[in-house]
Amino acid sequence: MECDNCGKPAKVHLTQLVGGKVKKVALCNECAQQKGVTDPTGFALADMLLGGTSESSGSVASLAPVPTAGSSRSCPQCGFTMADLKKVRRFGCGVCYETFRDEVNQMVRGMHKGPIHCGKVPDGLMEMHQRNLRLEDLRARLDQAVTSEHYEEAAGLRDEIRQLETEAAQTD
Repeated sequence: MECDNCGKPAKVHLTQLVGGKVKKVALCNECAQQKGVTDPTGFALADMLLGGTSESSGSVASLAPVPTAGSSRSCPQCGFTMADLKKVRRFGCGVCYETFRDEVNQMVRGMHKGPIHCGKVPDGLMEMHQRNLRLEDLRARLDQAVTSEHYEEAAGLRDEIRQLETEAAQTD
C-alpha cells in the first residue's frame, strides 16, 4: 500500500469513524511524523481527513513523544515510552508490544487470571469434551493392543471404555 501523501510505501495505517463513515489513511513514516501521528496526544485524524493540516489546526505537538522522568526505555520504531502508554492508554505501533512485553504481561495479570485467554466453556460441556477425548485415546490404545495380541491389556481397556460410556449415558 502506498502513502496517501507522497506515494512511498505506507508503514502507518489509520482508521477512524467520521460522520458515520469509515475513513482510512495510509502514510509513510516521514509523512506520519510530519503530520504528528507519532504523538497520539496531539494528533487529530479527523483534521487530516477533513483537509486540515497540522500547521493550521495547531493541535499537533512536537514530532517525537516528550521523554518523561523515569521512562528508561522507548520503542525503537516509534519512540513510545511507558509513560506515553499510561497517558494515552494505547501503543504507538506494533513493535511496542514486543518492547514492553514484561510490563504488559504484569498489567494483564493484574486484570485477568493470566496472560493467555482461554475463553469460557460451560463446566458440563468441558467435562463431556474431556471424556470424549479420553474415549478416543482408549479406543486407539485398544486397537493397538488387539493388533499386537496383548489381550489382557485389551480387556482392561475395553472395560474402561464401557465404564466411561456408561457414565456418559447417565449424565446425558
